Amino acid sequence: MRKLLSCFTAAALLTLTNVVFAAPRTVTLDVPGMTCEACPITVKKALMKVPGVTNAEVSYEAKQAIVTYDDAKTSPDALMRATRNAGYPSTVKGGK
Repeated sequence: MRKLLSCFTAAALLTLTNVVFAAPRTVTLDVPGMTCEACPITVKKALMKVPGVTNAEVSYEAKQAIVTYDDAKTSPDALMRATRNAGYPSTVKGGK
């Protein structure tokens, strides 16, 4: 019984630690392949399907997407993969 309680306590601490370190992040993706005003709709839908994404603002004029996400659930790499899979390869603005 004592070992079970110890395992439960450890699991609870790991869960709490995960919550403490999770933080909303924002990243700007360059999406140069958008060629018409309908393209941002597809890009936004792809980004919003990624678990952890809370917002995606996609601009045809700027050819970019500003994405807010939970860094405990997703990453810029996953966001770039989502746009690429939708037919619009992207890169992190100013990086990668």
